[in-house]
Amino acid sequence: MKGKTAIIGRGDGVLAFKAGGVDAYVCDDEPKARATLKKIAPSYSVIFLTDDLAEGLDDLINRMNESAYPIIVPVPGENGSTGYAKTKMKEQMERALGVDILFQREER
Repeated sequence: MKGKTAIIGRGDGVLAFKAGGVDAYVCDDEPKARATLKKIAPSYSVIFLTDDLAEGLDDLINRMNESAYPIIVPVPGENGSTGYAKTKMKEQMERALGVDILFQREER
């Protein structure tokens, strides 16, 4: 598992990650993404998950975050961000540090 990285996402856009040595799994819906994440989790250190799918898998991601690995990283999908990745990053930073150091200013 050491150092292995994967991405799960919709459409062929995730296949571009293969050029960087990342294993890519195309999943066009949340049930398939959930099954794929459960199946591959023991084999990877880091799994990128497009936030359009990650939002629907929040319960599973939260359970997986209780373990050290894999690290689940939501990233924008080919249609842009849903805001899920930003929200989760803010939550994790607040949890780790006790303060909001990333988004202290009010958004407009």
